[in-house]
Amino acid sequence: MNEPHINRDSQPALEATEATEAPLLLDARGVCKWFEIGSRRIDVLRGVDLQVRRGDMIAVIGRSGSGKSTLLHLLGALDTPSAGSIAYHGRPLSEMSEDEVAAFRNRTIGFVFQFHHLLPELTALENVLMPALIARKRRADVLDSAHALLDRVGLKLRLDHHPGELSGGEQQRVALARALMMSPEIVFADEPTGNLDGHTAEEMHELMEELNRETGTSFVIVSHNRELADRMDRVLRMSEGRTVSAEAA
Repeated sequence: MNEPHINRDSQPALEATEATEAPLLLDARGVCKWFEIGSRRIDVLRGVDLQVRRGDMIAVIGRSGSGKSTLLHLLGALDTPSAGSIAYHGRPLSEMSEDEVAAFRNRTIGFVFQFHHLLPELTALENVLMPALIARKRRADVLDSAHALLDRVGLKLRLDHHPGELSGGEQQRVALARALMMSPEIVFADEPTGNLDGHTAEEMHELMEELNRETGTSFVIVSHNRELADRMDRVLRMSEGRTVSAEAA
């Protein structure tokens, strides 16, 4: 009996693709968000889908008011959707208690916001340590990690400086180090370079890309900057609360 023909030349590539597919971290389906004011309903998100795998670099772009920041807050478990589901490693956030969500957010997710949100009375080092201290880790156990992170973002000599003594770019680097303190799987960044000059913004972009390559941390970055978006692995374009397109950059 003749054996069936098998194109063996194509097999290794197929197997390699299957073997190297990164694990799915986040699966958001049909995410909606609305607010009710009296008898009026304001729809901010109207059914957004997004999947994030380990090591992804994803840009979310769109005009002001398109729902980008709202989506980021929902994905980061800072708010809850009005409809739809958001699951991490297959488990919906809706199945977790408030305490579980808070603990999950602290250890799994990092945030970088446009306006830093550093505590002005704390030094750069103390701001970076904060997520670990909230998780009730001993300062002595995490001090070396905080030092290493600040060194990694180029602030080795600014450990004891307060935010008011740092430039805008330096403050944003502290915010990035703080976001990485708990070795999160995903970092959500909302216009992280919106208040920086072009040169400093470029340095921040490069730093996030380097950290992604070195650590495998996924980044989901909201931005108005199409040039930044074009450097990402994927681009999610939004308009009026809907996903207009999801494309490879």
